[in-house]
Amino acid sequence: MKARTFYVCSACGYESAKWYGCCPGCGEWNCMNEEVRQAQSGGGSAAAAVARVQAQPLHAIVSDASQRYSTGLRELDRVLGGGLVRGSVVLLGGDPGIGKSTILLQICQFLGESLSILYVSGEESPHQLKLRATRLGVTTRQLTVLCETDVQAIADYIRGTKPELVIIDSIQTMNDVSVTSSPGSVTQVRESTNLLLRVSKQYDIPMLLVGHVTKDGNLAGPKVLEHIVDAVLYFEGDRHLSYRILRAVKNRFGSTNEIGVFEMGERGLREVDNPSLMLISGRPKNTSGSCVACVMEGSRPILAEVQGLVTPTGFGTPRRMANGFDHSRMAMLIAVLEKRAGYFFGNMDTYINVIGGLKLDEPATDLSVALALVSGLKDAPLPDDALAFGEIGLGGELRTAGNCEQRVREAARLGFRRCVIPKLNSKGLPAKLREEIEIIPAGNVRGAFDALLK
Repeated sequence: MKARTFYVCSACGYESAKWYGCCPGCGEWNCMNEEVRQAQSGGGSAAAAVARVQAQPLHAIVSDASQRYSTGLRELDRVLGGGLVRGSVVLLGGDPGIGKSTILLQICQFLGESLSILYVSGEESPHQLKLRATRLGVTTRQLTVLCETDVQAIADYIRGTKPELVIIDSIQTMNDVSVTSSPGSVTQVRESTNLLLRVSKQYDIPMLLVGHVTKDGNLAGPKVLEHIVDAVLYFEGDRHLSYRILRAVKNRFGSTNEIGVFEMGERGLREVDNPSLMLISGRPKNTSGSCVACVMEGSRPILAEVQGLVTPTGFGTPRRMANGFDHSRMAMLIAVLEKRAGYFFGNMDTYINVIGGLKLDEPATDLSVALALVSGLKDAPLPDDALAFGEIGLGGELRTAGNCEQRVREAARLGFRRCVIPKLNSKGLPAKLREEIEIIPAGNVRGAFDALLK
């Protein structure tokens, strides 16, 4: 076999036979790193290939509920689609200090009652892990700690001991000695993950990998890393706040629409059973610029408070800032309010904030954001017992929102007495639900605002 020299971009994984100052793939400068790879010899005959591999008929493969392990955290099980699937590889990413290692060590206490667990740490010593486990109350005797970064040695250890669950913290610290690049590079992360994936599938062992993120919030390493694994989970929220939101952006064994809500405490992460109550708790009374929205996260409706602040600008161009809401959609809503409803924001600084670290990316939250902006502009508080949802079109009209009945039931359960919804959504609601909460149908934004302040 002959050695071949090539250059790999550390930002996007682009490979080239020659060096470039600027990567042709992503446009980053000074990111092409030299690597040496052994060229593989050609394969054998087709008959030899058939002898090496074995195929199975699909109808002969057995799959049942026993293929999943419950983690002991209902919120985590919900995001995973019902539990941890045997032989799956799950990648958990998030900002530093947000709770990735904490939640993985916590589930070891529950899973350790029935499974043998191997915790591989490339960043902490055994004594540091013991201190954190003591703080979190992890006392299981089936948890084994291995502090190693050589992925070949780790794979051999897994083959020899065959644990029932493996945790790798983190994949960026793993090092394959057959690859000449440094740990954390694109090639090292890709090759290390591929090796662990093969071991996981061969012995039907579920693996949980911790992944670092870049300053932009994306997973560090090549994009192919997300394609290799079976599920990708992200921890969202400010690490300086107590609440954390776990979201699946890829899941081969469940939905990617579900979220899990946790609260960080002294003894680790605690599940939040009622996220709606948590997100609207502490809401100011009789204050302008506040409106409650209802979003669907998978099969669960969640209420969140949207705040809007509108003040005269001190500059030639007014500022537009949004936290937890898409900035471009906010600009579109302001344009619709000015053109179709007659509310002028041209000389006003405008701010939108979603309480609790939740990100509103559903079109049905348009009406809540618009009402918060108009309330802030007019300095007219909306009723504290009112809730609104609906998509706003460029003509200022309110379009229908999905799962309307579930949203209204959640609002009624939490004590809201009025709900503004699009006209078309109001036709199919049951009469019994209308007795619990007043339904206010609206055709446009101005009609919704006038109805709440009549």
